[in-house]
Amino acid sequence: MTTQEVAEAFTALCKAGQMDEAGLKYWAENVRSIENMEGPNSVAEGVPALIAKGEWWYGAHEVHSVETHGPYVNGNQFAVRFVMDITNKESGERVAMDEVALYTVENGKISEERFYY
Repeated sequence: MTTQEVAEAFTALCKAGQMDEAGLKYWAENVRSIENMEGPNSVAEGVPALIAKGEWWYGAHEVHSVETHGPYVNGNQFAVRFVMDITNKESGERVAMDEVALYTVENGKISEERFYY
C-alpha cells in the first residue's frame, strides 16, 4: 500500500471510532510511538508495547467525544488531528485535548507515530 492508501484507510477507521483496530491493522511489528513528554513512558516500541500503552490510556481516561481530522499526507508521512473531550479518571478533571499525530509509513505499514500537543 502507498502512504496515501494507508493514511486514508487508517484515518477512516479512526473516524469510525475504531482506533485500536486501526493500529493493529497498520502498525509494523517494530513500530515506535513517541509522546511529547520526558520519562520512561515517552517511548514505546513494538506492537505489544503500543497495545499496553493504549490499554493504560483508556483505563486512565473517560472519553466523551473524539473528532478526527485528516489525513494530511506528505511523502512517506501523514498527519491526523485529534480533538478529544476527556476526563482523567484519577483527578476527575475534564479537559479538551487537541493533538496532532505524525505517522511515518515504510513498506505499507506505520513504522513510527509521534504526538504533538
